[in-house]
Amino acid sequence: MTTEGIKISIETNILTIKKNIEKALIKSGREGDEVQLIAVTKTVDVQRINEAIDAGITSIGENRTNEIVEKYNLIGNKVDFHMIGHLQTNKVKYILGKTKLIHSLDRLSLAKELDKRSKNNDIITDVLLQVNVAEEESKFGLRLDEVLYFIEDILEFTNIRVRGLMTIAPYTEDKALLRNVFRSLYKLKEDIKGRKYEGIYMDYLSMGMSNDYEIAIEEGSNMVRIGSSIFGKRNY
Repeated sequence: MTTEGIKISIETNILTIKKNIEKALIKSGREGDEVQLIAVTKTVDVQRINEAIDAGITSIGENRTNEIVEKYNLIGNKVDFHMIGHLQTNKVKYILGKTKLIHSLDRLSLAKELDKRSKNNDIITDVLLQVNVAEEESKFGLRLDEVLYFIEDILEFTNIRVRGLMTIAPYTEDKALLRNVFRSLYKLKEDIKGRKYEGIYMDYLSMGMSNDYEIAIEEGSNMVRIGSSIFGKRNY
């Protein structure tokens, strides 16, 4: 496909997704609300990422620290970088200060490392708590019943700021199951908000990917992470 063909395709895909987001908001009575679209750029080359940026993408999500570093060095601050994959504690130092938001805080050792290195660099690092709502063995994240205890454990940290929750739903055609997963996380977000923890904010509910983002929005998501519906199937 020519560069122009890729551009038209990516532009068209982004436009379609934005229309679908709008429809989902209207369907759920949230017309006018903002849903942040994060383009997932795992394995996507910089040329195609730039096409997406030209088509209006302002945030990209990466699963691996080395891809964040590599693409950050090439793209710079033209776009906000989100770390959406599992973050190893020993890789924190490579992406600190490069990310707008880390979606995958899921354990105390990682919270300690993020806080310590953020303090040393005199910055505040914004994070989401990753919750494994469906308790899938193949996925990382806190269980629903662990989240409040985890929040209590990290309240003392001064240089990480919790901005909300993230989940990855099961890959399934079962819409009732998906709704249940998303609804459960929304309820947890509202519960945490009501507790008014100092320094804990519930601004973002990051849930919904290419196969389920419309359902996620209908159930309260305001941040979706979409890759293949923008860039096509991954070429590993």
